Amino acid sequence: MRTSLFRLIVIGLVGGASAVGQTYTNFVRQWQMPSGVTWDASDMVAATGSQLSNLAINPGGARFDLWTIRSSPLTEYLLDSCYVSTYTPVAQVVIDTEDPSGKDLTVTGPVPANLPGRLRRTRADRPFTVFVNVQGMLSGATDPVGSRSVNLFRHVQSYGTGVGVGLDRTQAILRSQASINANGLQTLAYSMTTIPGSNLKKLRGEERFSVFSVDDYQSPAAQLASQYIQVWPVTDGIISGITQDQVVRFSMPQITFTYNDIYPGSSVYAQVYRGERVAGRVGAILVGGGKTNTGSDPTVEVLTPTNGVDSLFTSDGRWTIELMSSSPFGVETLRTPSDSLAFVTFTIDRTIEVNGTVTTIE
Repeated sequence: MRTSLFRLIVIGLVGGASAVGQTYTNFVRQWQMPSGVTWDASDMVAATGSQLSNLAINPGGARFDLWTIRSSPLTEYLLDSCYVSTYTPVAQVVIDTEDPSGKDLTVTGPVPANLPGRLRRTRADRPFTVFVNVQGMLSGATDPVGSRSVNLFRHVQSYGTGVGVGLDRTQAILRSQASINANGLQTLAYSMTTIPGSNLKKLRGEERFSVFSVDDYQSPAAQLASQYIQVWPVTDGIISGITQDQVVRFSMPQITFTYNDIYPGSSVYAQVYRGERVAGRVGAILVGGGKTNTGSDPTVEVLTPTNGVDSLFTSDGRWTIELMSSSPFGVETLRTPSDSLAFVTFTIDRTIEVNGTVTTIE
């Protein structure tokens, strides 16, 4: 019975992941309670499957942790955790965002499902939702303390200016905690992250929501379920080489576009159109002035188009170059690091005027 119980749990835990240019290696670790004896159930876990516990489940229970290691940059994450005992409640944590990366789009219902072994992500200025489902909780006055409630914790941690490589997750900040005393589903909506930092649009790091059992006479508090969400900064852009209201007499000057923190799975580009800047207007794409980030971390690009720039400006007059972003959050005009809109409007005047006099002798 004990090994069968572990088999059922592992089916729900074990997962794999893939991303462009990266590999993920998963493993399961078993912790015996209350002794703390550990056993690595496997150092190479397939995307789906099951296996029997190598150690018997003691009266104090056991915790099974599912870890994944990303190859580049080398980073490890605790994807999920499950505690097994005779009376401890069962919990599930699922995080959902506007970015569908890592989401199982084939699953419908009140609680979304995430692909095995994949971290959900969002942008620093966007909302996200956390679903917490607790079942098997008892309510009798004589029932064990550990069967009547669980604790929900919210931790946050900044990556600083990096991508989380070598992060010591024991240093995460406890942002909030709450006691859950009844079975059922709770839906928690958050307008944006609370990762610490002075520039809210440039926050990068992760949030962790976890459910823990209550300490009792048989075993200490143990993690029942947990999930991370990665938070990446807002992309910004800079146009260099031409200034607002500049008059271009002949050929266009050399223009450089700098894109900072391009969100994973999004594209940035420069568009051109005749006239003053108009919100929502669609212009011609400037070839060589954009980039798509196909990776899992934000990128920086500095682009200087060299071909076909002059051909876009077909007549004299006022013209606008505007930096844009197309991401899971929509199509938007980028802003500069100083938070102004990333565009420049200028005048092209290629007219040649010849002044002279004509004299005759009569």
